[in-house]
Amino acid sequence: MADKYILLDRDGTIIYDKHYLHDPDGVELLPGAVDGLKRMQELGYRLLVLTNQSGVGRGYYDDASVNACNGRMEELLAPHGITFDGIYYCPHTPEDECDCRKPATGLMNQAAAEHGFEPADAVMIGDKEADMGVGKNSGSITILVRTGKGAKHEERCKDIADHVTDDLRGAAEIIANL
Repeated sequence: MADKYILLDRDGTIIYDKHYLHDPDGVELLPGAVDGLKRMQELGYRLLVLTNQSGVGRGYYDDASVNACNGRMEELLAPHGITFDGIYYCPHTPEDECDCRKPATGLMNQAAAEHGFEPADAVMIGDKEADMGVGKNSGSITILVRTGKGAKHEERCKDIADHVTDDLRGAAEIIANL
């Protein structure tokens, strides 16, 4: 049987969304993140992260800062047995009109090519309209979490989110019942 994949947004979904986060000391896991991610792995899913990081393109911080924050997130999750098979990020600003900035599918396509899955067979979880957009644009199942900006984006996402739940713990239960 082929591996199953869940793609997750980072800021507002796994960790607190701190505007232009670039200091690894500021990385904090959201409530429900550990339980939800652990349950997803127990269900046999492999986890990948897709995140927009326009602070790089704006010159606020560099790639090393993004990697340091990602590394800190992984450090916080490792004691719980949670690992990511890949973390992909777009460093561009919305004005760059690149193909990797969510809701465009570039990051999803890159992850799918590198890990050998069909995006239509994956699940995309996030807290913003762009996260639901990349999922819909790729044919993935979409789950909006109300953490981060999710509660604020819920109305805008009603036509592109297949499911809505409070946090990653709730997302794991939705996935368990797919």
